[in-house]
Amino acid sequence: MYKFKNPFAGMRDFAILWSTQTLSALGSAMTSFALVLWAYRQSGSAMVTALLSVCSYAPYVAASIFAGALCDRWDKKRAMLFCDLFAALTTLAVLLLSSAGRLQISHLYILNALNGLMNTLQKPAADVAVSLLVPRERYQRAAGMQALGNALSTVLAPVLGSMLFAFAGLEAVIFFDLGTCFVALVALGCFVHVPAQKAIQGGESPLTAARAGLRFLRREKGVLHLILFLAAINLIASMYNAALPAMALARPGGGETALGWVNACTGAATLLGGMFVSLRGAPRSRVRVIQNALLFSMSTENLLLALGRTPLVWCLGAVLGWLCIPAMNANMDALLRLRIPLSMQGRVYAARNSLQFFTIPVGYLLGGWLVDDVCAPLMAAQPPQSPLARLLGTGGGAGAALLFFGIAFAGVIVCLIFRADRHIWALEDWHKTRL
Repeated sequence: MYKFKNPFAGMRDFAILWSTQTLSALGSAMTSFALVLWAYRQSGSAMVTALLSVCSYAPYVAASIFAGALCDRWDKKRAMLFCDLFAALTTLAVLLLSSAGRLQISHLYILNALNGLMNTLQKPAADVAVSLLVPRERYQRAAGMQALGNALSTVLAPVLGSMLFAFAGLEAVIFFDLGTCFVALVALGCFVHVPAQKAIQGGESPLTAARAGLRFLRREKGVLHLILFLAAINLIASMYNAALPAMALARPGGGETALGWVNACTGAATLLGGMFVSLRGAPRSRVRVIQNALLFSMSTENLLLALGRTPLVWCLGAVLGWLCIPAMNANMDALLRLRIPLSMQGRVYAARNSLQFFTIPVGYLLGGWLVDDVCAPLMAAQPPQSPLARLLGTGGGAGAALLFFGIAFAGVIVCLIFRADRHIWALEDWHKTRL
């Protein structure tokens, strides 16, 4: 008889952390989705909704590079508990303001900025905690499970969030969010043991830690260029995120339901991709998987969103665009965990977060501005029989479609440029010598 081999052996604490944090992430994603709908109802502007994300990412990017010293010095579990509790308090503040009828978009900007600041500690602490909880040979599987959890949040959040928002209001969505956050806090505090990590000696200052993380990236050019590749992709992806509500809510045949279906298809695609990645072993070429996944995604989704006139075509674009993203995320995560020493991960991840994610608020601002002030007026001025009007349509959402058309080609160009980067391919040679 064959001996059964458990593919998740040695991952009990990680499984508890992953499942409860995924549930909490679902609640947070539902609240974020409901707040986007609420803000767009109030303003009707792509820039206003884009600024919600800008306010979350700008403090995160600005402070992340200095968070490495605190992350490597502090207890990971306590840091995660503190940040999760703070996030729950900001969500409670939204609930109280909404119940009193005093909630304004400016309040959301402030609370999102505070949450972004807390994420500067929470994200690198969680990244290092995964490395402490998971055996090295299970990194690929853990990354796949994380991708699967993100997919579950993506597929369920727009469906459940829009349903609760439509039938019970914003307060019901927030109550659900707070309940899932409570479950995650109890599980992390009582049932997950994060092994202690050797503390950094010498009282390293945040500035010194930031320099140490940047020095590591200067030495490891393959890691640095891979991060810059993802920074360029994030610029395009955040422009996509800024334009999607404006197109799906304003296009003829669109609306809140159509936006929910597009987001749900995005989640369904990442769910399938995450399931596949979490169950299979490491590929022969991690770098090739990353390159091919992003090229396929960039060359399909944005073009279908630009040319499509119905939610069915938009949903097809979402599926094609996101099906391979879990494989990309899992292989990049595994490459970084294997390449960066555990004692340096907090500082390097903090530097990575600043470099890789600084383009996100830029992309949101650029996308919102291009839709409202450039693309929409340009499409409104087109005669009905002009080439652009025939290709992309007219009326509400046509400006966002024009932006999607432009970033489709920009994404392909970025992928082809970094595909020729020899430093990134050198990571593959280093990885093969350690198999």
